[in-house]
Amino acid sequence: MQALSYTLLPLGAVLIGTFWALWRRPGTTFVSATQHLAAGVVFAAAAVEILPQIKHEASPTATLIGGAIGVGVMLAIKALEERSSGPIAMLAATGIDIFIDGLVLGLAFIAGERAGILLAVALTLEVLFLGLSITSEMQEGKTRPSRTIAIAIGLGILLPLGALIATPVALLPPVVVTGFLSFGLMALLYLVTEELLVEAHEKPDTPLISSMFFVGFLGLLVLEELMG
Repeated sequence: MQALSYTLLPLGAVLIGTFWALWRRPGTTFVSATQHLAAGVVFAAAAVEILPQIKHEASPTATLIGGAIGVGVMLAIKALEERSSGPIAMLAATGIDIFIDGLVLGLAFIAGERAGILLAVALTLEVLFLGLSITSEMQEGKTRPSRTIAIAIGLGILLPLGALIATPVALLPPVVVTGFLSFGLMALLYLVTEELLVEAHEKPDTPLISSMFFVGFLGLLVLEELMG
């Protein structure tokens, strides 16, 4: 249940991003910098907290199976995004993304409280960007603000739902938990390399914007050290 309480952070970030974009659409420089920052934070959370837990159990079979399923699921989502068009398809793909984020957050808390808290911080930045981008897309389609807010709330609820589904995994044997953590690790790495950074590099880039990835990475490392 602890994971559910921490989903309130990214859930709130979705709404903040939505209201922000409704009030004033952010510029491309800010969006790109935010994407780089979020990518660095998510990558650090995966490397510092999730990966050591997988290595600690040392189960190559569970790691391979869980990781392969994770890659397969994320590639299937990518194929869905590429073959679909229109706002409904975009919202469906985003909803799946957010649900998996919640699932991974729940898995992180299985790895340990600190891992879950750090990943909650990382995902908060990621879904803040999602709230901004979803609202901007819907504004182009002349969607009413009230409808946009309702959709953002609906998508945000998928986060605690994903975390809730991950909760029973803690009761499974350690080798099975390792497989689920490997799945979560692949999902996070895909998020960084194939979504956040790819979209960030589609916008004008500068050394300062690129440095935000490392600011996010080092920032989470420092936070992890401060938490002991």
